[in-house]
Amino acid sequence: MNKEPRNKDNETPAARKYHKETFEKISDKKRERIMKVATAEFADKGFNGANINVIAKKANISIGSMYNYFSTKEHLLLACVEDAYTLLESALTSVNIDEGDIFHKLEQVMRLAQRFSKTHPTLIQLYQDITTEGLSHLSRKLSQKMENISAEFYRWQLEEAKKQGIVDADLDTRVATLCIDNIVVLLQFSYTSEYYKERLKVFVGEEAFEEDERVIAGIMKFIRNALSPRQPR
Repeated sequence: MNKEPRNKDNETPAARKYHKETFEKISDKKRERIMKVATAEFADKGFNGANINVIAKKANISIGSMYNYFSTKEHLLLACVEDAYTLLESALTSVNIDEGDIFHKLEQVMRLAQRFSKTHPTLIQLYQDITTEGLSHLSRKLSQKMENISAEFYRWQLEEAKKQGIVDADLDTRVATLCIDNIVVLLQFSYTSEYYKERLKVFVGEEAFEEDERVIAGIMKFIRNALSPRQPR
């Protein structure tokens, strides 16, 4: 999306740093290697199963150095999520919110979600892990920031579409926003989680992963039918 969502003071949310200043003093290449290894380990093993000693070894640094960069394993995970958030936010700039009607924009979002999940599966797996009940103490720290951008975007687009008569005037935009975002989230999980991959095949068919266009077309038809103004009987 080529316009950043704003908070009530019309400011973009500031990113919180979960790493120590020492982490900023190492080379970009070393920083990227540590984050890539940590993200993959958390995505594969989950927060509880991931071992910071193993992460340090795979990243080719000492455990002492790791704790010089991050106070705790929790802070390392949160730093990985912040990295993923930044990358996703950057990807969202490809969605042109000045072009087409709301259905065109939502289709762009669906295509982006599908593409991003295939190219960055570990980031989606990481997101899925922090949404579990076992990590609720972490998700509370992240959910408002991570979900706020999409919530504000969908809500604003729906309100504008209402004014234009494109969507049903009686639509509850907040509930509709939740439904749309749930579709996006489940679509992302469907290309990254083994459970949701099987689920996609059960509902859509065994060839679902070779039929990207069919999946997008089906989702968009459903959304159009759900949001469009009701015809008088």
